[in-house]
Amino acid sequence: MKTRVAIIGSGPSGMLLGQLLLNAGIDNIIIERKDPDYILSRIRAGVLEQGTVDLLREAGVGARMDEEGLIHDGFKVAFDGRSEHIDLKALTGGKTVMVYGQTEVTRDLLQTRKGAGGLSIYDADDVQPHGLQSDKPYVTFVKNGETVRVDCDYVAGCDGFHGVSRQSIPADKIKVFERVYPFGWLGVLADTPPVDEELIYARHERGFALCSMRSPTRTRYYVQVDAQEKVEDWSDERFWGELKSRLPEDVANRLVTGPSIEKSIAPLRSFVVEPMQYGRMFLLGDAAHIVPPTGAKGLNLAASDVNTLYRIMVKVYKDGRTDLLSKYSEICLRRVWKAERFSWWVTSMLHNFAGTDSFSQRIHETELDYFVSSETGRKSVAENYVGLPYESID
Repeated sequence: MKTRVAIIGSGPSGMLLGQLLLNAGIDNIIIERKDPDYILSRIRAGVLEQGTVDLLREAGVGARMDEEGLIHDGFKVAFDGRSEHIDLKALTGGKTVMVYGQTEVTRDLLQTRKGAGGLSIYDADDVQPHGLQSDKPYVTFVKNGETVRVDCDYVAGCDGFHGVSRQSIPADKIKVFERVYPFGWLGVLADTPPVDEELIYARHERGFALCSMRSPTRTRYYVQVDAQEKVEDWSDERFWGELKSRLPEDVANRLVTGPSIEKSIAPLRSFVVEPMQYGRMFLLGDAAHIVPPTGAKGLNLAASDVNTLYRIMVKVYKDGRTDLLSKYSEICLRRVWKAERFSWWVTSMLHNFAGTDSFSQRIHETELDYFVSSETGRKSVAENYVGLPYESID
């Protein structure tokens, strides 16, 4: 088999890159070790930056998002018995975010690629990239007991944190930056109406809580728990009780509870590798970086990686601009580190850290109060939340 770009991984970054390249007439093959049902079963975040929304529309997969997604002009921060509103639209000159689940984004991409005739290979075992430092890289995998080889010009590693792409790079060729947080998020998905029309981020002495949603009838709630907690120890009744205890009284009183349809605990970490490329392989999304979900940046950072690589590839194949290939990592990392900073900052401001001394505790409380009480502070929060602009590719 032969193609121009071999994409390893069929999550949203791989699928979005593949669709944009198809639309530009750049042939690509997606290779995935799981099946489509597994990909669609993963519950992930659903707050899309303005740039991500625009990129999905550009890829031709925004119709259902625009019909069913919820545009949010702002969000609320609750702490010290008060609730402060961050007016995103007013503070950023009209920018907003869209609440639309990552599962639905992936579903739209899968259907669009199938309709466009793009080739996706699922249930591929032992996927391995080769010859990445040469001008003739290739990817091998095993399908139905037979080894298949895909010759290509470039490889896009979109297979996540545990995928083979990053692991194929020699350890002495990349540098890892990581911080693992001593807590996780216990999340519950329920078919109940949202407690508020906007997301509510709550800081409480018992720990962080988040009130989110997927639609007007489906909600997603989270509470901070110790990293050692087990999901089976959390009944629905215990979860709802803990969530209510961390919310302002008026919010807790109007919370509608119900049976959970999904419940899981997600660990929190900050993670970046540099560079995000090795020869003719480019890392995208979770293969290159992880952010704690507090800043709603995970999927959005993956989309910005896609935007950068897609526009570089268009210039490579349309204009012969192979000089741009070496700029991919530095362009991506400038935005990655700014998103890492924001996600780390929001996590630090809203979560309880065991062992924090009283002085540091007061500093965190005062810093949060400053940022939500100051016009300049609110603008900084809003600018980062809606997403920093993409760099142009010249």
